[in-house]
Amino acid sequence: MSVEQSSDLFRDYPFDHPHYDEMFAAGGAPRRHYDELYERLINHQAGELQYRQQASDLNFLNQGITFTVYGDEQGTERTFPFDLLPRIITHQEWETVEAGLTQRIIALNMFLHDVYHEGLIFRDKVVPYELIATSRHYRREMRGVDVPRRAYVSICGTDLVRVEDGRFCVLEDNLRVPSGVSYMLANRQVAKNVFPRLFANYGVRPIDQYGQALLTTLRSLAPPLDDLSIVLLTPGVFNSAYYEHAFLARQMGIQLVEGRDLVTHDSFVYMRTTSGLKRVDVIYRRIDDDFIDPLAFTNSSTLGVNGLFNAYRAGNVVLANSIGTGIADDKAVYAYVPAIIRYYLGEDAILDNIETFLLEDDLQRAHVLANLDKLVVKAVGESGGYGMLIGPHSTRQQQAEFAEQIQAHPRNYIAQPTLSLSTAPCFIDNRITPRHVDLRPYILFGERVTIVPGGLTRVALKEGSLVVNSSQGGGSKDTWVLYE
Repeated sequence: MSVEQSSDLFRDYPFDHPHYDEMFAAGGAPRRHYDELYERLINHQAGELQYRQQASDLNFLNQGITFTVYGDEQGTERTFPFDLLPRIITHQEWETVEAGLTQRIIALNMFLHDVYHEGLIFRDKVVPYELIATSRHYRREMRGVDVPRRAYVSICGTDLVRVEDGRFCVLEDNLRVPSGVSYMLANRQVAKNVFPRLFANYGVRPIDQYGQALLTTLRSLAPPLDDLSIVLLTPGVFNSAYYEHAFLARQMGIQLVEGRDLVTHDSFVYMRTTSGLKRVDVIYRRIDDDFIDPLAFTNSSTLGVNGLFNAYRAGNVVLANSIGTGIADDKAVYAYVPAIIRYYLGEDAILDNIETFLLEDDLQRAHVLANLDKLVVKAVGESGGYGMLIGPHSTRQQQAEFAEQIQAHPRNYIAQPTLSLSTAPCFIDNRITPRHVDLRPYILFGERVTIVPGGLTRVALKEGSLVVNSSQGGGSKDTWVLYE
């Protein structure tokens, strides 16, 4: 089907735009694995797609699937924006992604164990000790603490971007309390309703097993017990990801608890129930280190559990993820991950990093300060798209402010080239138009590594924007990984 035969939905589509297009090859011909979707779309009218989009939005509203946009004058709580056109990934592409993510989480867990035990990687001068010691996420309290299966990171969400030549590269690792998996699962549910016959014909690999895979992973971290008690610890209803916390607890059939529901005694953790105290063996925690135990960390926290860290250090309760994992998703440590993989596994990284400038280095800092209008600068400890300067989209005043911050605290920032993220077709304002996307697959690490085939494709809904984070107005779409 040639571009000329496209329906009005593609009338203004820029087939010659400079970014890698997920659906179209150079010249505007649809990629082979998108043929069936493309054929379906050119036979649709905008009104029909608009009806399907409204039906999917209503589905999200009825399920209470919301997210938080901070600082938005229209209000913070929104129905999660969903684009009804799926992103499709071939079996061969996914095999590479899966192998690369498996390699990465194994090496990062080995790194975390080494950091908090022997420190061999510092002795061999592969990673400078000062880089870890100055990380805001480094927890000296974790030195010498043995973690079940050495699984410091049991749940990981790694952000991937596709670059100009079509390769997937790692943009960053999220190893503390990664979010978004509930949206991945909800997107699939809605996509099946939007295009039921298309979905059935495409041979899409399932993701519905994620909840049980997560539960199996959590169980594998604890000793085999007949009455194993697992809970999900949430900061509460005012947290932006509370919907996800409740959703996952239901999926796994475990209790959703807040800090006030738990108590410690003699270095054991108990849950308050109507029939008395019940011992807790595993906690899937969605609270950051700083707030998880007021006695050990931030003493003003009202979210955590007094004495939880003592129980953890004594080996009487399992935490997923472990305390202190944030050093491995420090954006400065990210630059060393290929070297970390080589050091522990004797292999080259399957998935490349993005070129990264470390600003404590005088030459790299000088280069970045001279090119702030061309680069992306990130605060090493931030997430969600905060603490960033996107050079080409910034003002001179913003560049001057970041230059001042970099010079005052170079350890707190890294810089990267402004990426030409791939684009995927999206249905916006009654037409199909490209928007930049990334991909967050979810990796589970316990007795084995498990990765459900797909992930959360996040979309920068504003034209020309590179910011895909839902907390700043981004949306998402379903990700279809095909059988061979």
